[in-house]
Amino acid sequence: MRRLFLLLLLAAAVAAAPAKAGIGDPDVAALQVALASKGIYAGPVDGVLGPATETAVRRLQKRARIAVDGIPGPMTRGALGRLGKPMLGSRPMSPGNSGWDVAALQYLLAWHGFPSGDFDGIFGPRTEAALLRFQEWVGLPRAGWAGTGTLSALQAAPPVCPIPLAWPLELRLGDGFGPRGLRFHAGVDIPASIGTLIGAADPGRVVYAGWRDGGWGVEVTIAHRDGVRTIYAHLSRALVSLGQRDRTGQSIGRVGETGDATGPHLHFEVRLRGAAVDPLTGLSPPT
Repeated sequence: MRRLFLLLLLAAAVAAAPAKAGIGDPDVAALQVALASKGIYAGPVDGVLGPATETAVRRLQKRARIAVDGIPGPMTRGALGRLGKPMLGSRPMSPGNSGWDVAALQYLLAWHGFPSGDFDGIFGPRTEAALLRFQEWVGLPRAGWAGTGTLSALQAAPPVCPIPLAWPLELRLGDGFGPRGLRFHAGVDIPASIGTLIGAADPGRVVYAGWRDGGWGVEVTIAHRDGVRTIYAHLSRALVSLGQRDRTGQSIGRVGETGDATGPHLHFEVRLRGAAVDPLTGLSPPT
């Protein structure tokens, strides 16, 4: 009953749409960001109201000497400081703003394919760049601030891959698409031994092959039909060249651990007209 009451309380406090299935609640995500800023929550910003989040709320309440009930009501949000308000939908958001609503905006942008780095509730240059890309993607004016039109567009379900894809490696899946700590993992990881051959997920044309700064390491990017691109990162070696045409399953590189990789694996991303989408929406279920 307490958890149901908390969910109802959060829903009544904001003007935003309810969370879409599978992506978590953006207001719970904003709560997690605020708790993490106080050093009392170390879990992922996943929008899921679980035991770790409730325990962190209780710790905050105890520290603030208010009723310890695990419910983030007005007094609890007040104890969170600048990240405890304002609620999503209560104001337009623009560069320089910070707060609960900005953290929720960052979370929604990430799930719609435009991550902006750390979930921190601060509307900085990376959040502005992600917002501009999203506004262009959905056909809104590139305003650089988020009002009712942007929030309405973010109510839609996240985009999915429109074409079927083949697995680039037939191995067990590692980290998936979604929140990872205070950041968003925009692809899937497939652990494999260094040198393992990687196959193209669909016929297409190679539009990048080589070293990519920013932690990617050796990367291959292939443009496919219907606005889809696939990205293969952290390779030890690319086996294709720019402009080359490939077919499904053709070897395009070898597994490595180049760039910001903690071990040998393939980082595989799918982009739809520039938006990162969950590769599993195009891949058959892993075996």
